[in-house]
Amino acid sequence: MEATDREYPPRVELVTGKWGVFQSLQAARRNLIEIIPEIALHQPIVSGKMGKPWHMLMDPDAIRHVLRDGLENYPKSDVTKNILRPAIGDSMFVAEGAHWRWQRRAAAPVFSHRNVANLAPIMSAAADRSCARIEQHVGRAADMYAEMVTSTFEVISDVTFSGDEGFDREAIHKAIDGYIDSTAKVSLFDVLGLPTWIPRPGRMMSSGGMKAMKSMADKVISSRAPKDDGDVPDLLDLLMAGEDPETKRSMNTSELRDNLLTFIVAGHETTALTLGWALYLCAFDKGVQTRARDEAQSVLQGRTATESDLANLPYIRQIIDETLRLYPPAAFLSRTAKKQDELCDRPITPGDTVMLPVYALHRSRLLWDDPDAFDPDRFAKDKKVDRFAYLPFGDGPRVCIGMSFAVQEAVIILATILSRFKFTRVEGKDPYPVLILTLRPEGGVWLNVEKA
Repeated sequence: MEATDREYPPRVELVTGKWGVFQSLQAARRNLIEIIPEIALHQPIVSGKMGKPWHMLMDPDAIRHVLRDGLENYPKSDVTKNILRPAIGDSMFVAEGAHWRWQRRAAAPVFSHRNVANLAPIMSAAADRSCARIEQHVGRAADMYAEMVTSTFEVISDVTFSGDEGFDREAIHKAIDGYIDSTAKVSLFDVLGLPTWIPRPGRMMSSGGMKAMKSMADKVISSRAPKDDGDVPDLLDLLMAGEDPETKRSMNTSELRDNLLTFIVAGHETTALTLGWALYLCAFDKGVQTRARDEAQSVLQGRTATESDLANLPYIRQIIDETLRLYPPAAFLSRTAKKQDELCDRPITPGDTVMLPVYALHRSRLLWDDPDAFDPDRFAKDKKVDRFAYLPFGDGPRVCIGMSFAVQEAVIILATILSRFKFTRVEGKDPYPVLILTLRPEGGVWLNVEKA
């Protein structure tokens, strides 16, 4: 079949005309992907001005310079910080310079291979509970994105605050959803480059839920007792024991809280999105789903996936990788230049916004063959992908610290579910990708469920 005759999974139609500030703002608040110009799929850099100069990069070498070689010259943009700080303070995701470096060094051992592997039984247990819930929908349609949100929130809360009765998980969940839905949107003040001390009305509206969430986390941290010998430490235990090997500094209560909330907000939302989109794509392509099910059933033989199975589930992992290419949860990164520079032969001046539209990068006509197609074999072992052409977790020194945790969780849950169930699309309910803070399937992922 010719590429032009293929059916493609849902994609966003990008801008082909010239937009003004207010039209761009409306689009950004509705779906940030919609402000990306179509021409970004065909060239390495696109520049313009909206309040102040901006540049979108789709060139791997230039992106490598921004994320790795010239890291200090490209801190996260003020817009990014304004959106994230109400929820996660000055955690390592937002912090810059020395304050970021010591936190990163202190937290790095938390996500060692051994510690992440030790948390796998929690992921396997969540996969089992998810299958029990999905079982109730056999013979009809279910919103599999909502189910994946439930499943991954169980994982992140269990590995973060295990055994803490004072932690109201439902309240935390509602606060996070309210924050993403109403506060994590670009403000006109952001677009115009107004000072950060001017309040953004939308972000003030959900401050009550965020304050309550932080207060609960503080109480859990202050009352946490040491684990008994032999107990598997959770993320809070590991962070509390963490120490920067260079400065010998440990995190205080507010620093622990901000970083834990970062893991909760990012850890469950992004993995739920990956799994929701992956299940949709498997329903979209029956051949892929059958091949994945055959692999999972052959390896698992009716049991739940564990960490020791990961090496034997390469095609499931390829599905996760390709899902992250087509629908990266963090689909738009933004930096602010501090010094004069040059990217793709274009001058960059201090204060310019440098955007990395990951959604466009992953669909670049210059970098990928038939980029809108769903093809997990792009990530087969014999294929090579430029690491700076594929950024689902960012890259460079600030690459997502929880990457191995997220991939392990996604493979365990997806393999277990596909080994037990079959999914088909619901006519007229294909999800549409909408980016506010993360790339969500608008309306959910509704799929028909059958026993495998």
